[in-house]
Amino acid sequence: MPLSLISEGCDYSLNFNLGTCANDLIGRAVILGGNMLDLNDKKITGSAIKLNSADNVAVALVEIKAGTNLLGTNITTREIVPPGYKVAMCDISQGDPIKKYDVTVGFAKSDILAGTMLHNHNIEFREFDRDYAYAKHYKPVEKFPEDSRATFQGYKRADGRAGTRNFISIVSTVNCSATVVHAIADHFNEERLSQYPNVNGVAAFSHNTGCGMELTGEPMNLLHRTLAGYIKHPNVAASLVVGLGCERCQVGGLFETQKLQPEQTLRTLVMQEAGGTRQTISRGISIIEELLEIANQSKRETVPASHIMVGLQCGGSDSFSSITANPSLGNAIDILSKHGGTGILSETPEIYGVEHTLTARAASIDVGRRLIERIRWWKDEYALGRDVQINGTVSPGNQHGGLANILEKSLGASMKGGTGPLMEVYKYAERVEADGFVFMDTPGFDPVSATGQIAGGANMIAFTTGRGSCFGAKPSPSIKLATNTAMFERLEEDMDINCGAILDGDVDMEGMGQRIFDYFLKIASGEKTKSEKLNLGRHEFIPWNIGITG
Repeated sequence: MPLSLISEGCDYSLNFNLGTCANDLIGRAVILGGNMLDLNDKKITGSAIKLNSADNVAVALVEIKAGTNLLGTNITTREIVPPGYKVAMCDISQGDPIKKYDVTVGFAKSDILAGTMLHNHNIEFREFDRDYAYAKHYKPVEKFPEDSRATFQGYKRADGRAGTRNFISIVSTVNCSATVVHAIADHFNEERLSQYPNVNGVAAFSHNTGCGMELTGEPMNLLHRTLAGYIKHPNVAASLVVGLGCERCQVGGLFETQKLQPEQTLRTLVMQEAGGTRQTISRGISIIEELLEIANQSKRETVPASHIMVGLQCGGSDSFSSITANPSLGNAIDILSKHGGTGILSETPEIYGVEHTLTARAASIDVGRRLIERIRWWKDEYALGRDVQINGTVSPGNQHGGLANILEKSLGASMKGGTGPLMEVYKYAERVEADGFVFMDTPGFDPVSATGQIAGGANMIAFTTGRGSCFGAKPSPSIKLATNTAMFERLEEDMDINCGAILDGDVDMEGMGQRIFDYFLKIASGEKTKSEKLNLGRHEFIPWNIGITG
């Protein structure tokens, strides 16, 4: 539901699309302190924002000095409140929930007086009951008629999908062939690739496992899914798979489980059969030269936006993530869903605490329950007793950005998926078949999470950041969305879109969502992202290793 960022006596407003919770986040966001809106330059100069009328905290937009009276209230700040941090808007008793967007983000460790700055020193993380309300608020997406849907210039693939890029991939089955795949890829420098104008590049995908691991079971299945997802990715025209020969993740075993067949555009090399390192590199270069001729025959053509599949990431999050970039990205995913496209929300630890807002929107009870199964696996098995964020404490950067704990971080992170129904839940690196808003179980570590999304078919990555994550992911272009103007200007070489413009008064939430969607179409059609211009993504292929090393 839309919220308005308002000030008394002004008719200028900023519309927030924040309907991420099952009960719809209905209320009014109010700017407190100073001249809340300067209509001459459309800058918000107020000091804090209360995001919902039911909240007992407000978020500082700028540093608030001790002794500042918050305009329109009888509250005076008792200490300095840094940007992005919270200030108590009333007296809060020990044990009472701390409310932000009318969602619980923690509990008071002790009695807190109005005007006090709140953070993890006086906010306690603890478990609390949540009603999953499976599928009770499901509402199907009202898609645009097919003849009025957006299009982009993409690469049609034989399996019916469409790519936004045209790469050749060189995939190692085991770390033992990592040096070889990179040596082959490095041979094809900018000068050599200039002969193939329709090819975006030759990318090597190596990793740190493939042997010394369980021979059967989910760890090996997961690795197989991930490698196969990159071998047959819609952004890949042809692939070369390179193994050592004695590893546990054998080329033959990979091809058998993933139903792959050697063919003109899918070639293999085994170092122990090819004569070792030097001869494998030499033979690999010859094979890639052959594949380049084939890949260069592919040309962009008009395809519907329903082929766009975006992996949704956030990293280096801050308190502004939930106010600007994440809900804006969610707005863009709502638009994409109406055009038949797909947004993949992931990072399971970063929905913990608000997962009930997703299960209530699930397309079925079964879909909702599969999400909770993944949450329980994390809590009861994988992360039990470990000092990781799903158990409370977020990273130092998140904390410096004003996020007290995982509940508060998850509140913002979940907004990236938009307000539509949850259509499906996938295991890591499973091929995504559903359109609309879906979820994939991944860790919160961005390269590992994005690797799973790309393996599942994401042909683009949209990455929100408040502290400033510098990230790229071949073969899928990565769009960087800044939560605040100060960081955008400081790291402009890495950032694509400044969602901080919302708080600057330059655009409303709906306009920013449309701006992001339009950028999706441009990037999908070949325009380069900032990360591509910096050639990022050469080392960010990191499959999730959930097993033991023995």
